[in-house]
Amino acid sequence: MSLDQVRSIADAVLYEGYLLYPYRASSHKNRSRWQFGVLGPPNAAPASFGEQPEMETQCLLAPHDGPAAVTVHLRFLQLQVREVRSPGADGVEVPVDQLTVDGVPVLSWDEAVEREVVLAALPLGEPTDSVHEVPGGEDSEPVTDARGAVVGRIVRRRLPLTVRIRTDTFVDDGYVRLSVAVRNEHPEPAATKDDAIRASLIGAHLLLRAHDAEFVSLLEPPAGAAVAAGRCRQRRCWPVLAGPKGTTDILLGAPIILYDYPEVAEQSPGALFDSTEIDEILTLRVMTMTEAEKAEARATDPRAREIIDRCDGMSPAGLQQLHGLLRDPHRPQPAAVVEPAADARDAEPAAFDTSGAPWWDPAADASVRPGSDAVVIDGVRVAKDSLVRVHPSRRADAQDLFFAGQVARVTAVLSDVDGGTHVALVLVDDPAADLHDWYGRYFYFAPDELTPLTVQETARIREENPS
Repeated sequence: MSLDQVRSIADAVLYEGYLLYPYRASSHKNRSRWQFGVLGPPNAAPASFGEQPEMETQCLLAPHDGPAAVTVHLRFLQLQVREVRSPGADGVEVPVDQLTVDGVPVLSWDEAVEREVVLAALPLGEPTDSVHEVPGGEDSEPVTDARGAVVGRIVRRRLPLTVRIRTDTFVDDGYVRLSVAVRNEHPEPAATKDDAIRASLIGAHLLLRAHDAEFVSLLEPPAGAAVAAGRCRQRRCWPVLAGPKGTTDILLGAPIILYDYPEVAEQSPGALFDSTEIDEILTLRVMTMTEAEKAEARATDPRAREIIDRCDGMSPAGLQQLHGLLRDPHRPQPAAVVEPAADARDAEPAAFDTSGAPWWDPAADASVRPGSDAVVIDGVRVAKDSLVRVHPSRRADAQDLFFAGQVARVTAVLSDVDGGTHVALVLVDDPAADLHDWYGRYFYFAPDELTPLTVQETARIREENPS
């Protein structure tokens, strides 16, 4: 399989947090960027808040009959300072934050350049240790007005970077454990935060491709590999299978925790860079920006310009598509759609027919009635107004510990889209129980954390608490 098929996912990792809504240089949250996958210079002073210089991932491979090998792709961003210069009164160019040309702002800003270091077909069983130089540089371009007169200059500068990549392998229960470590070895000291980030590898991640071998999922390892998978250790880099589901020749080592075979939602028209993206909300927010705010965003970064232009040009149909598709997780896929040899877990579920009701309207699913739905616990039907004793066991919230042994009244039984059941409660002895009812703010527990009260206990408590 071609690596190009997984680059859309890798690019989403590469540019995660590159630029945040409202995509303007003046925005406070865009003055502290580069949140993920930053390998800082090793000689950074504490005051620079430089990130750690290393990351390492370990994964498992099952070799085939031929000579097994792996190709390592290290991908990251190299910071590029974009400095706008304007001629002073004496004709000497001086740095400025902003230069307005024919009513359009030109801003100083920190951009980034994509970099990739490739170690091709490294044989498994042979440790490697290599140092790679990433050149710095300086580029310059004139800024001209509508008449063609030079009114300023843009200078872009990059610091040289040095990166070390080490690989090693170990045999473990019949599998090969591969370790890939990356270290920023920039030799110069970094005294300030700006110094440190300019000497960093940003958004660093790994793409590994196996030759005559296949990667083993660490999230769902086969039974024979579970123990060996548990011995794999990760440091600031988490490996998952990537590409079409079922393929095992490509692994993505990301600075954020993903699931196997991550995908970009088919409804997404393009990157928004804003952490856990909610395309529709961010698109609507962009549409509410003033023309002046949009002009600043366009001047901030070419990628911000793409976002603003895409949102401005989005049709009503395109915006509606960002709603996504509501699916019924309980409705089986028609057998005719799935080939006999296919894994039913990978089949596309049928769309949930809302009969014209908005997808967010509870009336769209008439089978769900939290006020009258019930769940059977220890052979007893539990529904709204049932009394139960709480035994927290999942430790989802420290506050749950205070509920241990307490008697609660059920206010609703709910099901989530994954088929789980949740029981909403208020404590019988809570003096604010009526306020919880009024606000609709309840505490939620799983059925196995509850014990239904006997008929006698229920009668006694209702007599003691007639309200």
